[in-house]
Amino acid sequence: MIDNVWILWGDAPASIDSAFEDSPQLTVHLAANPNGCGVIVCPGGGYRTLASDHEGLQVAQWLNAVGIHAFVLRYRLGPKYHSTASKRDGQRAVRMVRHYAADIGLNTNCVGLLGFSAGGHLALATALADDDPASEFSADAIELEDCRPNFVVPIYAVTNGVKRGRKADEYLPMDTRIDAKSPPMFIVHNHQDSVVPANQSTLLYDALLAANVPAELHIFNFGDHGLGLDRGTDRNDVTTSSWGELLLQWLARHDFLLDKTVYGERIAVEGEVLLDGKPVALGWLSWVPYDANLPIARVRITGADEGKFRVSQKDGPVPGPHRLILHLVSAIYPPESSGRYTMDRAMVFERRLTVVADQMLSWRLKTSEGIAL
Repeated sequence: MIDNVWILWGDAPASIDSAFEDSPQLTVHLAANPNGCGVIVCPGGGYRTLASDHEGLQVAQWLNAVGIHAFVLRYRLGPKYHSTASKRDGQRAVRMVRHYAADIGLNTNCVGLLGFSAGGHLALATALADDDPASEFSADAIELEDCRPNFVVPIYAVTNGVKRGRKADEYLPMDTRIDAKSPPMFIVHNHQDSVVPANQSTLLYDALLAANVPAELHIFNFGDHGLGLDRGTDRNDVTTSSWGELLLQWLARHDFLLDKTVYGERIAVEGEVLLDGKPVALGWLSWVPYDANLPIARVRITGADEGKFRVSQKDGPVPGPHRLILHLVSAIYPPESSGRYTMDRAMVFERRLTVVADQMLSWRLKTSEGIAL
């Protein structure tokens, strides 16, 4: 459903003409059951066209289905306009979404940019630009909003035209602009991409890693350029987007789908887990919330910890009902040099738990209660 169309400016700055394409806009798609997150979608097209069906509308519809408000950006294109004008449109779009956030139930700290190919470059350029409001719109209340998104999702994006060897004057280097203040990023590419090589994404990831910025990179083996949601790769569900499902998990882990007015902040948790009266040798303890919008918390347990664990508030669960799951993966710790097996199968243990603040967890398990995997 198209809820509205927002014209970014009455007269766009540095506008050359008054044609339809000279007026950038956002097409607004509001989720029926919003979770407070909003994503501006930037279709690709080489800064010459806009692939607004499979890299615009269909993405917005998918985002709406999982509770995320979506805004498809029509930005100005070359050769009439340089990519710096497109970046200006991206900045204005972020500001406008934040300006009207309260009217549509949107958390201003959960506004992201998702872009494909040239749209991915635009998303990066917007996120990594200096916050420099247009002087001719200094009296415009929208320009007072922060133009930098809280997260960025570049999909088979050009990140450095110089290193790519094509259109260096339009695809200005983005990897060199990464610093410790850059927003978290979820990066997707295809190994078989014949238009934008996948090393354009590894350049970006390496820069994020060096700057200690949270990031996740997925390079899929199969698929050429321009796949959009890339549906059809799951034999059990052809409507699923493989990278989309991974993105939702990443957004949840980073609290971008968490409505803190309802669930509150994450909390620290600590306690002790014993198996047959002894410390767990090596395993992973996970707090899995029943609401998929909430973050999963995890901690590794080893024999060196004598069964005790602690998860900081930053990485802990939110209050409420969870599945507490222990995956036991070895019967010894540290590993031996003999290479012998210590378990016939990995095992999983599970219980229900309501997480509350200042709760000390004590879990006493028996091997007979576990399920072999």
